[in-house]
Amino acid sequence: MELHNLRPAEGAVKRRKRIARGQGSGRGGTSTRGHKGAKSRSGYKRKRNFEGGQMPLQMRLPKRGFKSPNRVEFKVINIDELQSFADKYNVSDITPDVLRSKGYIGKTDTVKILGRGELTGALNVKVHAFSESAKASIESKGGTTEVI
Repeated sequence: MELHNLRPAEGAVKRRKRIARGQGSGRGGTSTRGHKGAKSRSGYKRKRNFEGGQMPLQMRLPKRGFKSPNRVEFKVINIDELQSFADKYNVSDITPDVLRSKGYIGKTDTVKILGRGELTGALNVKVHAFSESAKASIESKGGTTEVI
């Protein structure tokens, strides 16, 4: 065995089909594409979700509900979380900038304070929204609330 007489095993290598090389090849004429129709044309590409003309699944299923384009999605923070934040970072003035700098909220988040938990001291909170109970709880401890 030398380099000049190396060959792949019998049946390991198949010849490729030479399509559209004349009638004598047996694959001339329609070139294995059948007669007429979109699939016989060049540039044919079936659309995603196409089901052969049958009504597609996404059109057969019922549609329900409505998503308001004007909905404001708040990042909610409860009073007990606010108190632990104030204790951890030793701050009494809480604004979205302070919360953002410590990684509590994202760059574009709007913040709403909810009333779960208890405060131990006065906090000055300046955010986008408050629940009634949160506002009452903060102001009862001598803190201030301001809506941005």
